[in-house]
Amino acid sequence: MKTNRKSAEFQPNRVLSYFKAEWRALLIVTVSGLIYNIGLLTGPWFEGTMTGYLVEILNGTGQFSGMLMLVISFAVVTAVVQISRYVKRFYVRRFANNVNRRMKETLYGSLVKKSRASLREEGEGNIMTKAILDVDDCVEGMRKFTTEIFDTGVALTAYLCMLLWYDWRLTILCMLFPPISYVTAEKMKKVIQKAGAAYKEQSGRLSTATLDRAENAMTYHVFGLEKKRQAVYEENLTSYEKAAVKANIWNAAMPPIYRIISSARRMCLVPAGKHGVLLRLQRSLYAL
Repeated sequence: MKTNRKSAEFQPNRVLSYFKAEWRALLIVTVSGLIYNIGLLTGPWFEGTMTGYLVEILNGTGQFSGMLMLVISFAVVTAVVQISRYVKRFYVRRFANNVNRRMKETLYGSLVKKSRASLREEGEGNIMTKAILDVDDCVEGMRKFTTEIFDTGVALTAYLCMLLWYDWRLTILCMLFPPISYVTAEKMKKVIQKAGAAYKEQSGRLSTATLDRAENAMTYHVFGLEKKRQAVYEENLTSYEKAAVKANIWNAAMPPIYRIISSARRMCLVPAGKHGVLLRLQRSLYAL
């Protein structure tokens, strides 16, 4: 009864159902992700404080015991943060693998129930594209979304709060640039999606042509159509290569644009702050 109830509640056409089905892994990801990303804030604080203690020791006004306790605390906190990072990444990957398996099982179950005529009408190449590229892209998007909630959302919020605590004017200047990144990404999204859709369409056509050549190789050989089919296949292969290159170019164009925006922000900010903490926080924000 429990199995039937769970299968009845699960909706394979809704992404939220896959998140609900993997709630245990996501719970571990949430706990470890919060520990890891909030723990990253201690790095700049420890480094800035240790720098201040080192200056006091060199001037003869500081105690070595205080520096030793700071170093030990820093090592322990760093170990906890890195262990949390390992746990988070491990369970994010497990979540993605489980979703990938569940999606492909669902797709396979639906294909088994379909008739041969309906499968041929849909096209073998399109089915292969859905089973491989579409499922992998969907799972990768869910994995990145889960990761970016912590690596960008939580981390950015934590760094922003700490920057506000140290210098609100520097924080305002620093946060002028993220909206530019978001607007740029939104403008390029349609172009990237269009190029990606064309690439998947050509991939389906190429898969169909490949299966056709494999199934009807003897027929084409008997009737002397090998060269003609070879020319058609080369056309499909050329179109696929062009679509793949175009899609990859647009996807690869985003990181350089983000780096340009980050460099512009870096030029506008003056690295200064209490015990060097602001400098470390600025560099951490650049990495996001």
